[in-house]
Amino acid sequence: MQREALKYLYDILEAAEKVQRFVAGSSEDDYLSDELLQSAVERQFEIIGEAMGKLHKIAPDEAERFVDYKKMIAFRNVLIHGYATIDPVIVWGVVESNLNDVLNQAREALSAD
Repeated sequence: MQREALKYLYDILEAAEKVQRFVAGSSEDDYLSDELLQSAVERQFEIIGEAMGKLHKIAPDEAERFVDYKKMIAFRNVLIHGYATIDPVIVWGVVESNLNDVLNQAREALSAD
């Protein structure tokens, strides 16, 4: 695997691990009442989507290891361009429903190298 692709995979994994650490022990209510936590989580999802978009351009096969790679890129676009209408309930739903998959798939992609 090329070095740049590895960098993007590590960026995805690192950002997902940060989200996991940031929300550890938090409930949805905790998340919804904490603007700082929301901003931190949203930023890491932006990084995940940006890295995935770049990965897909240089190594599409690697990006396509991720079941929801297109959704990850699209979510980044919503966070960046639709910032005024971001619903923290939806972001929390992504944390609960998709974060573990992203972590597992990133680890798998990196261990396959």
